[in-house]
Amino acid sequence: MLLSMTGFGEARHQSDSLSVAVEIRAVNNRYLKIVVRAAEPYNLFEPELERVIRQTIRRGTLQVQIRCERQAQASDYRLNAVALRSYLDQIRRVGGEMGLESATIAALMAQCVALPGVAPEPGSNAGKADEEWPLLEKVVEQALARLQAMRLEEGRRMAAELLSMRDRIADELQEIKKRIPAVSAGYRDRLLERVRALLTEPSIPLHAEDVIKEVAIFADRSDISEEVVRLSSHLEQFHSVVTKEGDGPGRKLEFLAQEMGRETNTIGSKASDVQISRHVVEIKASLEKIRELIQNVE
Repeated sequence: MLLSMTGFGEARHQSDSLSVAVEIRAVNNRYLKIVVRAAEPYNLFEPELERVIRQTIRRGTLQVQIRCERQAQASDYRLNAVALRSYLDQIRRVGGEMGLESATIAALMAQCVALPGVAPEPGSNAGKADEEWPLLEKVVEQALARLQAMRLEEGRRMAAELLSMRDRIADELQEIKKRIPAVSAGYRDRLLERVRALLTEPSIPLHAEDVIKEVAIFADRSDISEEVVRLSSHLEQFHSVVTKEGDGPGRKLEFLAQEMGRETNTIGSKASDVQISRHVVEIKASLEKIRELIQNVE
């Protein structure tokens, strides 16, 4: 089945110590491009995130937004004993040298907790981010699974529409096939009329080889049987790619649409027939819709 390149998936995890939310948005791109938005230190996991995503996604631009909030634990609130002891020793020494009263020295010592480095901010993620990666990876995989489900559902609808337009082209091509004998007969009749008209003019010489040459030239220029056969083959391949699973169907469909357009243009230029031209116009209209759709196929 086909996969759309557009979609959205999200997943969340909530515990007493950590809250994780992952959102993944996918849009069209000929190649795979991954954009990660996350606060430090989780933005450092971008290589790991890309590895996980590449196992599932092959084409498209993916915007990955990660929000992690770690709840502070009792163990996070710790004094820096070395810094505190250093500040206290310095206050005692300087206070004694300056002759400060004991009460003043005690008041200064009471304020040591507010000095830089004594009581660092709690809840720092830097030291625990590596421990949280396995959990974050699981949440990302859940978001990817939901994204894939949406892309698969959209792919089913796209496949149905692509096959419908493919059938329209096949119907138009069938009408062209029916018209080929009439086109040849019509040209033959017009050629005979020209020959009869020339025969009434005694001053104009007419040789059999000239008539044969004229017929051969027309047959070569107007024969569209090969183009019709190739276009029919492309339509069969198109149906096979859409309905059967495989890697990279989007690029295969792009190539087939290009080849079908080439054969259609040749049919239109070779067959000097109004009715065939009308069918060619209808085929081109369907091919244009196909090209627009397959831009969104992975």
